[in-house]
Amino acid sequence: MDDVATWLVVYVRENAGVAGTVHVRRGETLELRAAHNIPASVIEAVQSIPKGKGMAGLAFERDESVTTCNLKTDRTGTVRPGARAVDANAAVALPVHDARGDVRAVVGIAFAGERDIEPIELERLAARAEELPV
Repeated sequence: MDDVATWLVVYVRENAGVAGTVHVRRGETLELRAAHNIPASVIEAVQSIPKGKGMAGLAFERDESVTTCNLKTDRTGTVRPGARAVDANAAVALPVHDARGDVRAVVGIAFAGERDIEPIELERLAARAEELPV
């Protein structure tokens, strides 16, 4: 397991999540670098994500966290159909920045149970995501 995959497993566990991803920026797309507890069909579908598509692509485009209280029932268009295969409900995609403040990656984490992710928790998740070793 490489440093990013190890970091992701620890990040998901520390935050009581059930699944997670790390996508690294390559130009105007995000490339999957690590996944934890993500079904193979979803991994295949999220290998490359264009800016503005799905939760990770929107976090990249907007340079802000994108949340859903339930991956399975979200009808906003934010959650892509493949994400519903993840055995989780609440989720957030968090942009990670380089030294200039540009988005360099997006960390995704999903949780069991439907709920809103409160601002204080979002701040904590984002601060820890900024420690991503990429």
